[in-house]
Amino acid sequence: MPPMLDVSAEVRAEIGEEEATRLLAGDNAPGTYDCTSCRTPGDTGHERTSTVLFVSDETAVLAFAHATCIPSQVVPVSEEQLQGAVRSFAADEAAGGTASVLVEGARETGTTGTPRQAVLGITCGLVLVEGVLRPALVVEPTGAISRPGSTAAGDDFLPLMIEQGFMPQLDVAVPPPALSGWSVLLAMGQLHAVLQPSATGGPAVSWWQAHQPLQVSDGWRGAVSRTNEVYVYAAPADSIGRQPREDLMRDALERAAARGLLVGATMPLSGT
Repeated sequence: MPPMLDVSAEVRAEIGEEEATRLLAGDNAPGTYDCTSCRTPGDTGHERTSTVLFVSDETAVLAFAHATCIPSQVVPVSEEQLQGAVRSFAADEAAGGTASVLVEGARETGTTGTPRQAVLGITCGLVLVEGVLRPALVVEPTGAISRPGSTAAGDDFLPLMIEQGFMPQLDVAVPPPALSGWSVLLAMGQLHAVLQPSATGGPAVSWWQAHQPLQVSDGWRGAVSRTNEVYVYAAPADSIGRQPREDLMRDALERAAARGLLVGATMPLSGT
């Protein structure tokens, strides 16, 4: 029986029609695999499986994932990222952590009033909501955010997030509403990006993208594999902080919510 493989048009275009035909016929497809997203076992003979092609300037690696975890797609990465991801196939070492990235278009205003490129920090953690541990991302800038083109002082981060579709989160015990068109890209067991709809109607584009894939904990991966959803919270600078434990992060989220400084959204685990 041929494997139950999904090969998207973009993957097919990269690997060529001949190789795609061999994959679909089972010639080069594995019987079993470790899902490149949730890192749990999969079986191409019994469940829908996505082909995920990681490409850099010099290398391409074809990986496999549960179709319920991530769709078949091409994921551009740097050569260094790709080599590190290849090594992660052999050694599944994961730990919680944070990352800071640049966000195009927004600006951070320093103490001198000179605008700089905005830097966002993202922290992965588990949040107890309705009695269940949910995978969450907490987004917090390193400083006040002004609107593109604005020279006024102040922090426009929350209004900008609400304009993007995030909703005020007044109670952390309540799930944030779904945000249509947005998604979280987890691949090879690592966090790569938060994607938003393209303004031109094309494929989704990165709203946040890690300089290097962000490791997440086994518990976070396990939780997201059960729901395929991520709670994404955002708050202005100095509202949450880099908390060393998840219970402290929860306390900080609740304080921000009580002060009206927290917005949130629920996003599916997927990407393009």
